[in-house]
Amino acid sequence: MPTFRPGLVHTPVTPFKADQSIDYSTYAKILDFHLKNGAEALALPMPEGEDLSLTDAEQRKLLEFAIAHVKGRVPVIAHVSDAGTAITVERAKFAEKAGATAIASHPPYFWHPRPAMVVEHLVQVGQAIKLPLFVVNPPVETAGTSLTTEMVLQLIEKLPNLAGVVDASLDFVFMEEIMCLGQQLRLDFQLLAGGDFSVSSGTLGGTGVFSTLSSIAPTLARKVFELSRQEKYLEAREPQEQIAELHHLIKMAGESGLRDGLAGTKAAMAAMGRACGNPRPPVRALGEIERGRISEALAGMAFLKDEPRGW
Repeated sequence: MPTFRPGLVHTPVTPFKADQSIDYSTYAKILDFHLKNGAEALALPMPEGEDLSLTDAEQRKLLEFAIAHVKGRVPVIAHVSDAGTAITVERAKFAEKAGATAIASHPPYFWHPRPAMVVEHLVQVGQAIKLPLFVVNPPVETAGTSLTTEMVLQLIEKLPNLAGVVDASLDFVFMEEIMCLGQQLRLDFQLLAGGDFSVSSGTLGGTGVFSTLSSIAPTLARKVFELSRQEKYLEAREPQEQIAELHHLIKMAGESGLRDGLAGTKAAMAAMGRACGNPRPPVRALGEIERGRISEALAGMAFLKDEPRGW
């Protein structure tokens, strides 16, 4: 069986109506936007898709809708994560039956179990399916347990379908170790950047990226990824720095430097002509002044001039 290499993976947001129900009409537009603008695969609903704010029934319906709408044009990676192992396993089984191409899963949300317990959790998820499994190493500030090199090596030994790690920690040593040691155990083991910073992972042999900022600047996201894929890292430096500027704007969108990345992403999308509602509570929606600041900042970023406006 050929190795599934996701490449440039877009991670769509989930749009909501004023009553906080999922806006499927807008979701179809979002999916089409990503398909038209360079997505080689889609992963959903990731944290930027507000999976934590979706009920189990909503997650299942959203996945089924996406798979039916995409119609095989690109692979759909189903993100299944929860605090409970049994819940995560059932979501993975459902995603496989629904037609997902692969599964992505975090360590248990919120809990801080011992490493052996995290490994067992992910092993149970992987053993419940036949699809390729990508485990996600979360950012340092995210609630939950980060992966270690030793945990990843154990997972490789226990799970024949473990395809790789999606690393959002930006821990260079961790990425170096899992690639060096991991590929000794499994030659086709993959590293994907868990954000739009593909230069760092690319220098270590990374082959893909889960792109959050493709919702706002898909042209820039693809440029950085393609230069990294071609190992043109010096040429990639300038657009990677532009990604950093955009990333910082979105992450620190709220007043007084509050971290409102979800709200910032949706506000930036609206400024680019792709309104998709506010985040669900408890995430705070940005106020008019904050949205104005984001619009003004985006207008001042000359490197966004070639990005698509509207749908």
